[in-house]
Amino acid sequence: MSTRSQLRFIQRSETADEQPKTDRIAQIYRHSDGYPDSVLRDLDQLKQLLDETRTERGPAYAAAQFLFLDTLSTMTLYVDERRDQSIHADHPSDLLDPTNMEHLDQPLFLLGHGVENPADGIHGDEEYLYVVELPTRNPFDEPAEWTVKVSGHSAFPRWDGPTDEAFERASWQFNGPLEDALEELVAEPA
Repeated sequence: MSTRSQLRFIQRSETADEQPKTDRIAQIYRHSDGYPDSVLRDLDQLKQLLDETRTERGPAYAAAQFLFLDTLSTMTLYVDERRDQSIHADHPSDLLDPTNMEHLDQPLFLLGHGVENPADGIHGDEEYLYVVELPTRNPFDEPAEWTVKVSGHSAFPRWDGPTDEAFERASWQFNGPLEDALEELVAEPA
């Protein structure tokens, strides 16, 4: 079963008064695994990668990198290595050959995400909303803390049609540093 979610990546401003003028927003839709345990782990993995490689470049880049890493991590669910034409890591271009996907009803790793217009809000069938605040910084500065907001389960307006008020009217179960969100909302592995 799908747990749909929307993630907004924003640039954190220096002061609250500057926030509306300086925020840059990149919003993405995630069709499944949108519950906090999964999304927060994926955000942590992304942050570690960007910190280590010094490739954090703001909301649009972070959103694109999140989509790319999430797609890569889910592709293995759809690759059948028992087939004569399987896709191997040393030939990633095999993914571009549609005949290698004939065994799939739908290649869901190509359908599980969307880039959204923040002005349009949400679809209305999401179960969680997230806001990821990236620090205002020079790419060559030391990595800085990300903060996240995690909505309560379906704790925001949900109806057919776009709703740009969903993020404004959401009830947030968590608002703080990503590290703290991991401690508070993510179950330890069994």
